Amino acid sequence: MRLAFFGDVVGRAGRHAVVRHLPRLRGDLGLDAVVINAENAAGGFGITQSTADELFEAGADVLTLGNHSFDQAQGIRVIENEPRLLRPCNYPQGQVPGRGAGLFNVKGYNLLVINVHGRVFMDALDDPFVAVERELNAAPLGDVADAVLVDMHAEATSEKNAMGYFCDGRASLVVGTHQHVPTADARILPDGTAYQTDAGMCGDYNSIIGMQTEEPLRRFTTRMRGGRFEPATGDGTLCGVFVQTNARGLADRIEPIRVGGQLAKQVPVV
Repeated sequence: MRLAFFGDVVGRAGRHAVVRHLPRLRGDLGLDAVVINAENAAGGFGITQSTADELFEAGADVLTLGNHSFDQAQGIRVIENEPRLLRPCNYPQGQVPGRGAGLFNVKGYNLLVINVHGRVFMDALDDPFVAVERELNAAPLGDVADAVLVDMHAEATSEKNAMGYFCDGRASLVVGTHQHVPTADARILPDGTAYQTDAGMCGDYNSIIGMQTEEPLRRFTTRMRGGRFEPATGDGTLCGVFVQTNARGLADRIEPIRVGGQLAKQVPVV
């Protein structure tokens, strides 16, 4: 399979980058499936029906979320009713709307997508490693799933690294989200799992992690709040990773994707 994952879509600039660039990339790269983290898609915080629809119409097969999953009032209804939208699987079982993993049929392949939330420097949800183990065992790679993608939404790079090695040989790709800055460590782990610590965001990089600079700077320099964070509205970069898997569902190739906006362009050649 050929898979692409794109990092946190931040506001209108991020959505426009997806709409502008993804349809062409799907064709040029021959993508079988596209997964996008959309937890900042609606005004920088959470998801709405219209923002989810915009990303699906642009070519996303599955959307994942994170710590801002329920920030929008209507987000709960969307998470309850849209089977292609996942929130982290380590929210308390049976107590939170939605689901944290799903097996999706895309172009005749069974793709398992798992969304999980880290605990280091973040709200303490249930153990992410126990939750991912449960989902991997429910649809094993090479038995039930043709490919497995894990979105590790976390703050600490060490926790993301740990999840990569925890899943090595059992997932096609483990990729980090939440930090909004693409890391330069795309690689294939010893047992065949593609890994990158953070995919980066889809948004305006002339910003502070996707937000207009004034309010974050005020808080850093004065320790005082002057208003709410507002998404930056300039030209957005589509930022993520490309992965090609083999007959066993493990990775033969991983490369970054960066198109548009402020960052240097990088598109895999296929």
